[in-house]
Amino acid sequence: MDPDFRLQRREVARRRTRRQRLIALCALGLVASLTLAMVATRGGGGQSGRGGGEATAEKRPPRPPELPRGGRRIFPDHRVVAFYGAPQSEELGALGIGSPAQAGRRLVRQARPYARRGRPVLPAFELISTIVHSSAGEDGDFSERLKPAVIDRYLREARRRKGLLILDIQPGRSAFMREVRALRRWLEQPDVSLALDPEWSMGEGEIPGQSIGSTDARTVNQVSSYLSRIVEQRNLPQKLLLVHRFTADMIENERALRSYAGVALTVNVDGFGTAAQKRAKYREFTRGRRDRHHGFKLFYREDTNLMSPRQTLRLRPAPDVVAYE
Repeated sequence: MDPDFRLQRREVARRRTRRQRLIALCALGLVASLTLAMVATRGGGGQSGRGGGEATAEKRPPRPPELPRGGRRIFPDHRVVAFYGAPQSEELGALGIGSPAQAGRRLVRQARPYARRGRPVLPAFELISTIVHSSAGEDGDFSERLKPAVIDRYLREARRRKGLLILDIQPGRSAFMREVRALRRWLEQPDVSLALDPEWSMGEGEIPGQSIGSTDARTVNQVSSYLSRIVEQRNLPQKLLLVHRFTADMIENERALRSYAGVALTVNVDGFGTAAQKRAKYREFTRGRRDRHHGFKLFYREDTNLMSPRQTLRLRPAPDVVAYE
């Protein structure tokens, strides 16, 4: 064989071997680069894969809590239809008739006619969480708090119905703020709101059932401010603050009422009677008052010829809250 030909063959073989080694080295380099990139993506520095998950979680903060039927505003996005009462006696209102589940079913049926296009109904249990008594009791304040287990039972049913729980306070001689603070563990929930019943707020020497109570704008503002701070601290959706009244002086210095962020202040026109009497009282207590929302209460037993949902919605302004007792 020609010596030059043999040299050429050896040269080709050497080049082929060198090329194969280069390809192998490049492949190793590519694998190493990909490995480093993956480590860096997951956090690098020997961190486990959890680092990447934590980084993703930081980029995606949890969604703020919403109302039971979505959104974070009660008004004007919804109209609240509520049953008022407590389980101790049917005389305390519609909510106390039957079990929480039975009351929930009746409430859903009663609320349905109030729904309008663009303004769905938000059902609510207005549960009397502090109940007034005619006797002073051991602490002398003429009122008693519901047991936590009872409140929790109604809260569970309200949630099952995708509704609000409104905790109502009949303070007797206790201070409203004292009773409100006792409810904080529930008020920190996104679906729990508050109602004040000044009719049952007694002064020194006054006895529930013998005197008609009252509150003042300063007290309502104090409660509203307290609720607003809870909403801000917990990043909660809007809360309802319902204040019942059926006499002109039930909220003293009424024009001093203030609005607070995250709180839908609503004055609920209470009192039973004929449809004409109730319309007149509603006009009296809502005329020219645009600094708040308005509620209207209906009584299954005491009202003469109970107003229908259609008649109730013809009130001007149309009520934001309709409560049945």
